Amino acid sequence: MGLLQLFLVLGIFCASSVVGFGVDPALRISVFDELTLGEGFDGVTQVQGFHSESRAFHFQGSAREVMAPVEVSKKMIQKLRGKNEFTVLATLKQEHLNSGVILSIHHSEHRFLELESSGQRSEVRLHYRTKGQQPHTEVFPYSLADDQWHKVSVAVSASHVILHIDCNRIYERVVEAPYMDIPEDASFWLGQRNAAHGFFKGVMQDVEILVMPQGYIAQCPDLNRTCPTCNDFHGLVQKIMELQDILAKTSSKLSRAEEKMNGLDGCYCERTCSVKGVVYREDEGWTDGCRNCTCTNGTVQCEAISCPPPQCPAGTAPAYVKGACCKECQPVCLFGGREMVEGDQKAVRDSSGRCLLFECRDRTMHRVVPSEPCPELNCAESEQITLNGRCCKVCRGHDFCLEGHGCVEHSDCVNLEAGDCCVCKDGFRPLRDDNAYCEDIDECAEGKHYCRENTMCVNTPGSFMCICHTGYIRIDDYSCTEHDECLSGLHNCDENALCFNMVGGHSCSCKPGYTGNGTVCKAMCDGLCQNGGTCFSPNNCVCQQGFTGKRCET
Repeated sequence: MGLLQLFLVLGIFCASSVVGFGVDPALRISVFDELTLGEGFDGVTQVQGFHSESRAFHFQGSAREVMAPVEVSKKMIQKLRGKNEFTVLATLKQEHLNSGVILSIHHSEHRFLELESSGQRSEVRLHYRTKGQQPHTEVFPYSLADDQWHKVSVAVSASHVILHIDCNRIYERVVEAPYMDIPEDASFWLGQRNAAHGFFKGVMQDVEILVMPQGYIAQCPDLNRTCPTCNDFHGLVQKIMELQDILAKTSSKLSRAEEKMNGLDGCYCERTCSVKGVVYREDEGWTDGCRNCTCTNGTVQCEAISCPPPQCPAGTAPAYVKGACCKECQPVCLFGGREMVEGDQKAVRDSSGRCLLFECRDRTMHRVVPSEPCPELNCAESEQITLNGRCCKVCRGHDFCLEGHGCVEHSDCVNLEAGDCCVCKDGFRPLRDDNAYCEDIDECAEGKHYCRENTMCVNTPGSFMCICHTGYIRIDDYSCTEHDECLSGLHNCDENALCFNMVGGHSCSCKPGYTGNGTVCKAMCDGLCQNGGTCFSPNNCVCQQGFTGKRCET
């Protein structure tokens, strides 16, 4: 039986079964219903939501206190206490760049469960306490504060956390298990951390806590499908036909490539490496700053030079020398009871107040006669500072880096009050203690990147890139999808529905004021249109001839 015939059989079989998903009311905490939101809370008003099947509320301003009454808080916390599997759900539209708390359960300064969205940092944060009674924050790089509707789900199962955004699995991590023995008198806040901080600004709908590990299925039922829908089935058939065509073309290309490879059997090709304009042959080595490098199979591989502490004889001391990575033993001079290495200078004043400059050369301090007088300063005397190794004063804020510095590889010179120092550039770490030489941090190898599914992390100097896998297109800097069916118009959403691109397909949700399954959306009117009138658009009836009024009642 061929693949196409097999999928036809599976299509007939799956069409005969439908899998649903329900939630036991005893496991559901509907926050809006428990707080009886809309009754007596300043700064909270009911508005049109993402859909019309439940209420939505607009949270605005910072003079609000949306906190559950004591008895209501006890009731909700009782369902959560001691549970190590739960899911926080919310549908929201957060104002651009707003940073606010979606919900928070805390006692005194201890946050037992708090979900926060930071628009300033483009992060979703889950705050909780670990079983070791330590505060913990799990950070998920993702921007919700873009003034667009999003479905958010955070599912916790012991030490396993899954974040879904718009029915896409964005992150799945193993973390320290949360401590859920929440005190009975803990406070439950919505849309803010407390009366003074963390104000969420925007619209929220369907804020719930389900005491179960896979509660995201209640928000995105398609994630629980065991059989494809008709649209899925037709898509699978189309994919099989495309794969058969690709297979045929690939086989032809492979055959031609094998013919060319056979012709190269008698050739010898040496791979080389090009670094800073110099070409190195295979297995050739060289020193680059504080790294020993080798050309291996056409790729440069470098390792940091290990500098053992030098064993310096009497009369010498370890010091850095220009052009060398490790400290070397240098002759020292004794001056004023302290050691100075070759080239160091010291300024002192004699009994008459005259400044004398000395320099360490050949183990002896020699007086240095300035070739030029001190330059005239264009700053007030109170802004002039005296330096240890100079007779001439300088103005505060003087650019020491401009005079020359020893910051060499991936290191920047930074001015200080009385001198300068070296600082590694962003994305680099120091190879020695004065930061003069720095090496690139491989964020990909060390797991310090934000690349998500369908991408490959590629290290770059000082940073990294998330490259889409072949056949995928970019969603943002960190994630990719197969193709954007919403953008290309290859979807079956109603004209009055919103299309959400997903990995492997798309989903449809009716716009506010319309009801349906997304592929078919009908306008909703506040009350039935009377006398044969038709609901044409939200709260807009088209009356038959001879009738008028908002509901055709006249």
